[in-house]
Amino acid sequence: MCIRQKIVEKIEPVKFTKIDKPRKVSTYFGENTFNIGVMQKMIGKKTFESFKKWQTEGKTISAAEADDIAAAMKNWATERGAVYYAHWFQPMTGLTAEKHDSFVTPQGAGKVIEKFSGSKLILGEPDASSFPSGGIRSTFEARGYTAWDPSSPAFISETDLGKTLCIPCIFVSYHGYALDKKLPLLRSDEAISKAALKLLALFGHKNIKKVISTCGPEQEYFLIDKHYYNMRQDLILTGRTLIGAPSPKGQQLEDQYFGSIKERVLNFMEEVSVEAYKMGIPVATRHNEVAPHQFEFAPVFEESNLAADHNQLLMEIMKKVALRHNLVCLLHEKPFAGINGSGKHVNWSMADDRGNNLLNPGLTPQDNLQFLAILVGVLRAVYYHADLLRASIASAGNEHRLGANEAPPAIVSVFLGEQLTSILDTIEKGAKQKVSKKDIIDLGVGKLPKVNKDATDRNRTSPFAFTGAKFEFRAVGSSQNISWPLTVLNTIIADSLGFVAEEIAKASKTKDFDSAVVSVVARLAKETKKIRFEGNNYSAEWLKEAADRGLPNIASTAEALAAFGQKQNIAIFEKLGVLSKDELVARQHIWVEMYDTILNIEANTLREMVDSIVVPAGFEYQNRLARNLESLLRLKEKASLNIDEKAYEDLKFHLSDVSNKIYYVRRNTLALAKMLEQAKGLEGAEKAQLYFSELKPLMEHIRKHSDELEAVIADEHWDLPKYREMLFVM
Repeated sequence: MCIRQKIVEKIEPVKFTKIDKPRKVSTYFGENTFNIGVMQKMIGKKTFESFKKWQTEGKTISAAEADDIAAAMKNWATERGAVYYAHWFQPMTGLTAEKHDSFVTPQGAGKVIEKFSGSKLILGEPDASSFPSGGIRSTFEARGYTAWDPSSPAFISETDLGKTLCIPCIFVSYHGYALDKKLPLLRSDEAISKAALKLLALFGHKNIKKVISTCGPEQEYFLIDKHYYNMRQDLILTGRTLIGAPSPKGQQLEDQYFGSIKERVLNFMEEVSVEAYKMGIPVATRHNEVAPHQFEFAPVFEESNLAADHNQLLMEIMKKVALRHNLVCLLHEKPFAGINGSGKHVNWSMADDRGNNLLNPGLTPQDNLQFLAILVGVLRAVYYHADLLRASIASAGNEHRLGANEAPPAIVSVFLGEQLTSILDTIEKGAKQKVSKKDIIDLGVGKLPKVNKDATDRNRTSPFAFTGAKFEFRAVGSSQNISWPLTVLNTIIADSLGFVAEEIAKASKTKDFDSAVVSVVARLAKETKKIRFEGNNYSAEWLKEAADRGLPNIASTAEALAAFGQKQNIAIFEKLGVLSKDELVARQHIWVEMYDTILNIEANTLREMVDSIVVPAGFEYQNRLARNLESLLRLKEKASLNIDEKAYEDLKFHLSDVSNKIYYVRRNTLALAKMLEQAKGLEGAEKAQLYFSELKPLMEHIRKHSDELEAVIADEHWDLPKYREMLFVM
């Protein structure tokens, strides 16, 4: 019996003490957050009002008010057992980071007190030189600043032995460059608010003071037993399996999706939900996903900045809780070949400060007129800046997933559904159309359509689909920090809404307002028609049609990221104050380098696995076959065994086949080593192009022959956990 088989016998759930009556969520939701309600109770009225103005109007609080809030925050945290506080931020690694400092302040004569000032709350100073900057700063320059983000509540992070107060922050360099993913998101929300307010004012909504983008990210993930994970260096080092023969049963029967959840998984989900609710994360949905051992959590819509923080926290919670259940949570976009990967469908919309969803078709012609103006604004943004949307979700992990029949292709298009398509086509032509009065009252210029709230079906193959009062950006990867796709989305839509407002204002000088709006909607509906597609994005016909339409199909991550260095794209980010040229280009360089690094780690991990596990297992089995054949031939000669000659030929063929597979694996692995050596002289996009066009296909070739070996080698000689175990034994 091999090590793997012994491990499989030990797989069993962790035993928990049954909870007969769990607490009502309403009694503890947000108990680990210093939310607005807690703050209001613990600080004075004047300070609280100043803080609210800071949140809503950007009027900075005074030093004394900052001290008041800091003292309240410290008292709240220390009463719950916190000894340290941390500025919690999101560097361009895609992960979160935190620098811990103690509340303890020496008072002389061996005494200390807990103290926390407003200056320490507002500003921290971690070492910025160790975080990727894309050339924004030199490595010998260490100073960087974390600055409190008051729009996201502080929270307590718990371990078995202690608690830490975490303060959500932005992260900037000494010269003020954004070194994180949060500051650009905050800036993009400012941009979209200004543009939307300008457009809404034309429709008579001059009392609205703020518009925010809102978001609800669906989080997909896999769970496997920790024993399997610890035996696979590819999962440990890269998050995905670099080799592994497919299981005879995968997802063909479609019996996993929305099915009954296994008790072990449900226990995990229960604990994740409790931890999420304590952090104020509004997890609303949990269910099985399509692939074996694949699942999903989905929250209620929130302000984008808060949703981004909450999604990062949720991923951290999922990983920590999984380990307590002797499980590992895999967030890689494609941890297992041949079955569905994991995405993070980002449902996006906009809302004004009165809670009105701006993508919710209204009940009056005027509301629908406004909705259509915003709708064509979104279409224009996607049409002219599809390259930026594609670049916003470009990563080594997502490269495996895009277009793999569980994710949209790399071609960016928009799905609107039959009804909205009909409306835009009719307005574009300036003609009426016979449509059910239930859906549309009149499509004349003076009388506009009355659109149902669920104005569209869902298209799971579309990368950017209108799904009723929101757009669903389905191409975002499961491990990705959603702050960056949201930043890009907000920026291009802010630019486009500003354009729509200007065009309506111009048209209104010669036409009545309704006619002016309809004329702009008609023009933009026609202008952006190529980006709209209602069919199957996976089909070969769409690939051809998209090419005929001139829509780009960029499979390469590095090629997609090049969009951030193009002049016209830089101009948009600079015009709206979201990112400077240096800040934007830095991100391109960082993520290309990250792509190169990830591929290099994967290639070297594959080499190690082949040399230390696959080939030795192959040789062991090869020797066994050779000894068996040799013994049979000797017995045939000495004992005159009556064995069909074809049996000998079959054994010879099997031995030859195994020997050839071992040779192919070794030959291609040597070629891989040579290519990695060659790549040492390259960097940036040039290295990425070599990795994409040559290294990745070579790795797939090695995998093919390794998987063929796994399929024929005796089970007892294969130590690596197999797909059939990782995906079906828990």
